[in-house]
Amino acid sequence: MNGLWLKGRLALGLLLGGALHALSFAPDPLPQWALSPLQLCTMAWLVTCIWRAPSGLYAARRAWFFALGSFSVGLYWLTISMHFYGYMPMPLAIAALIALSAYLALFASLAAWLVHFVKAATVTSLSNMSWAVLAWAAAWTLAEWLRATLFTGFPWLNTGYAHVDSWFAGWSSVLGLYGVTFVTAFVAASIAALVGMQANHPKRALIGVVAFGLAAIGWALGQISWSTPAGAPLVARLVQGNVDQGIKFTPDHLTKIIQEHLRLAATPTPADAPTPQVVVLPETVMAVFQHQVAPAAWQAWINVAKRQNSTILMGAALFDTQTGNYTNSVIGIDGNTTVQQLSTGMMAQRYDKSHLVPFGEFVPFGFRWFVNLMSIPLGDFTRGTLTQQPFTVDGQRIAPNICYEDVFGEELLPAVRGTSGAKDSVGRSAHDANGNDGATILANFSNLAWFGNSWALRQHWQMSRMRALETSRPILRATNTGASGAIDHRGRDIAQLPPNRVGVLDTTVQGQQGFTPYVRIGNSLILGLSVLVLFAPWLRRKTKQHTAHSPDIQSDSLR
Repeated sequence: MNGLWLKGRLALGLLLGGALHALSFAPDPLPQWALSPLQLCTMAWLVTCIWRAPSGLYAARRAWFFALGSFSVGLYWLTISMHFYGYMPMPLAIAALIALSAYLALFASLAAWLVHFVKAATVTSLSNMSWAVLAWAAAWTLAEWLRATLFTGFPWLNTGYAHVDSWFAGWSSVLGLYGVTFVTAFVAASIAALVGMQANHPKRALIGVVAFGLAAIGWALGQISWSTPAGAPLVARLVQGNVDQGIKFTPDHLTKIIQEHLRLAATPTPADAPTPQVVVLPETVMAVFQHQVAPAAWQAWINVAKRQNSTILMGAALFDTQTGNYTNSVIGIDGNTTVQQLSTGMMAQRYDKSHLVPFGEFVPFGFRWFVNLMSIPLGDFTRGTLTQQPFTVDGQRIAPNICYEDVFGEELLPAVRGTSGAKDSVGRSAHDANGNDGATILANFSNLAWFGNSWALRQHWQMSRMRALETSRPILRATNTGASGAIDHRGRDIAQLPPNRVGVLDTTVQGQQGFTPYVRIGNSLILGLSVLVLFAPWLRRKTKQHTAHSPDIQSDSLR
């Protein structure tokens, strides 16, 4: 009975620890400076519990409880869209959240099982703590990558995002998000090792020095300027319409919503301020297909662009009348655009979303029953190609991405590399050293009104900051309800509109050119290192076995 109580108490503690861990991915309720230490400390406790597990199954179970608590709390905002906008009963919405969290938690279980398996197969005890620390970093990184890859992936709440404002963020320019994930998992395991070791343990000082060294190197990497200014600064206007999701797609409100965004886009500029060169509006501002929009409405947008001598970038749903396919797109409108181009979807500048949202933009096989439980306008959109040309605006090249596309950092790299980032027939990179034909600015078009004024808005902002660090490119964000604003190429906030308010933000961004190491190599280096760390013990053991048998083989041949 006491054993059962102890197991239940540990499971509850892991759930609560995971719930606390979920607070580390965006500020509020905690301050920005507390996010990184909280993530490290809660993970260190998880690692301690895993190392003390009597078997791989127990280790996997402990990691699962921790991750279940983390995802259930960190993704609570999914219930808002399912219940308030999808009219799913709240108990069912909570059950769906827990089911998703339980699935995502399996990847943490995989990492824990791998670490325990490696230890059991190669290390007789945890005295070889330095290897155990390294193995945890590798296993956790691979598990996070798998979570972001399998079944189209869901990388939200990757542990690397907790460290955007820490010394560790400098690693992102070299090894990307997963490099930050690896380094911080190593440091968290180092904390667990230092706490668990005796004061006179010979490896204690070494582990502490290496962990501090990784943080110091991250700080040093963060001081490097990986890119240089490209052209003149660009004056951008970001529009936040704050349209309630409950009325966004209703026929009675469509005209009013379009007129309101027209008014915001055409907001008069103060006499002492420059006129915006680009106006950026959120995802699906035009909530009907382009051929359903009145020609007079399209002409009104052209007139605004012509009057301001600016380019308007907006989210729109486009329909191909010949194939019946439809896309979630971003279109460009300037003074030379024609109504015919807009009505047919054949405008000169267009981007089609390539990474679609499961359940939102396509229905996964076997889940139509789940979608039928909600009253949300969902459909199967057509994917755009991964490599699409940036939009050219006054000498700057703006690469759009839509909604949660920017949480997949590796998928933004082709736009930054440009056409010169293509591979030749043997897979060698053919990019120009300065990346002059790649994007100089990234722009995200989102509509997070589905999730109310929740953590989702701030979590997404943190992810965009990571993309700026990885690519050394400034980012413009135009969202329906927030967070709308601008981020510079070092991941620092330039300006931001308050969430859940109607507003217009005029700001200036400096486009950048040149490649970070991460833009050049992507995730291949850190993933290869992680695989090598986990397989190295087997390679070492095989080598020893081969060496041990070599004399016998030689003597047999002599006989």
